[in-house]
Amino acid sequence: MMGTDLSTIPHSLDHEVEYLNVGILNQNKNVVVVTLDRRGKRNAVNAKMWKEIGYVFSRLGRSGDGCRAILLTGAGKDFCAGIDVMDPLFQMAAEDDVARSAISFMPKILEMQQCLTTVEKCPVPVICAVHGNCIGAGIDLACCADVRLSSLDAIFSVREVRVGLAADVGTLQRLPKIVGHSSRVRELCLTGSNFDASEAHRIGFISRVASVNLVGDALKLCCDIAALSPVAVTSTKTSLNYSRDHTVQEGLEHIALHNSIALQSEDLIKSFTMDGEKPNFVELLPHSKL
Repeated sequence: MMGTDLSTIPHSLDHEVEYLNVGILNQNKNVVVVTLDRRGKRNAVNAKMWKEIGYVFSRLGRSGDGCRAILLTGAGKDFCAGIDVMDPLFQMAAEDDVARSAISFMPKILEMQQCLTTVEKCPVPVICAVHGNCIGAGIDLACCADVRLSSLDAIFSVREVRVGLAADVGTLQRLPKIVGHSSRVRELCLTGSNFDASEAHRIGFISRVASVNLVGDALKLCCDIAALSPVAVTSTKTSLNYSRDHTVQEGLEHIALHNSIALQSEDLIKSFTMDGEKPNFVELLPHSKL
């Protein structure tokens, strides 16, 4: 279990969602804590919760809320027990014509993919603290985070193949790039076998195992990131994501273009001239929209 009481005040998004708790950390107003909260269902994700994840992460760090780092965790005994297969909204409508049924159902899969991709595309780093079970959709979600930590009791599984389907919302695409261990990734995905925190660390899926205080370790990382230049941090995340999906040369050209602008920020001067003191960086502006 996690072992740390998260003292937060409600974020403005908190009242708009039912199955997520969205709070601003009392000790650091630049850190937002997002907690999956269907603890009676072991945080299994139903359709509404799925859409709420997309809604919240498409807004955090973009609205001028001062968010510079996000802790993603789960309430209760588990991080996430997977998709709630009992939710009828996840079922394919009965239709005699297979082609028409497929054309109808595919947009739902794409929408589900996009909801989780908002975590990956969130402009600020997302630190995922995993405890208990992290199964199926839990792995999909964790794969979208920037950094993953876990407790000793964490159990992971790409479970989909055991219930008769191929994982289709991101694990098969992201996990091999995170881990870089093709043989073991394929074994885990093809068998749906459990793997524990020790193995998750060994293959590089998580950064480290917190033996005492998972949330404390994750919050320290969030606070360390939040103390840095928000321009530098969001630029770094953007470049890492871009470079993962492009050639080295394309990544170099991308960061060169980006830094030709970003290096003119006042944050660079502040970082060099504060002489050991904590710089007071100006918050990022809200993202413009029509």
